[in-house]
Amino acid sequence: MQTRQTGAIARGFTLIELMIVVAIVGILSVLAAYGVRKYVARAKTTEARASLGRIAKDAAEAYEREGMAGSMLAGGTSSALSRRLCASASVSVPASASAIQGHKYQSKPAEWNADAASSGGFACLRFAIDQPQYYMYSYSISGSGYNPNDSFVAAAQGDLDGNGVLSLFQISGSINSKYVLNIAPNLVEVRPDE
Repeated sequence: MQTRQTGAIARGFTLIELMIVVAIVGILSVLAAYGVRKYVARAKTTEARASLGRIAKDAAEAYEREGMAGSMLAGGTSSALSRRLCASASVSVPASASAIQGHKYQSKPAEWNADAASSGGFACLRFAIDQPQYYMYSYSISGSGYNPNDSFVAAAQGDLDGNGVLSLFQISGSINSKYVLNIAPNLVEVRPDE
């Protein structure tokens, strides 16, 4: 009995075709991994950008808060301007960059309120982060805090990949000659994806 082949001859893939497919899949996976890594890093830097925006807003609100003593003014007299920048924070949160090197840090409320007794720092700004954070935050002023050209700088430093190289985000503001607090319109970003 003879077998008869009907239809087309069965054919498979050649080794070269398989190698090309594997190479294409490899290239696409490398590009996808790079894109995902950049996306994750950008998502993490959003914390620093948003927090510094809040600190700048809080510094402006604190500057406009009435800071005059509660004593009475004599009739027909006036008081001096009572606006003032919050005093510098005595410590960063966390206190050391090693606490955020390649991982998150869960701060304690006491760290944000370290200067509550002197009504300065983050306590004066009424700023705190209650969620785990990737960045170390600091706040400092130059000058007395109520004269023209006195200024503040708020900074966030982070080490997202844990290699010891810190990224830096910074915002600043200064008091102009009319005693108005001007805040920089943009953040300074140094190695934001680091």
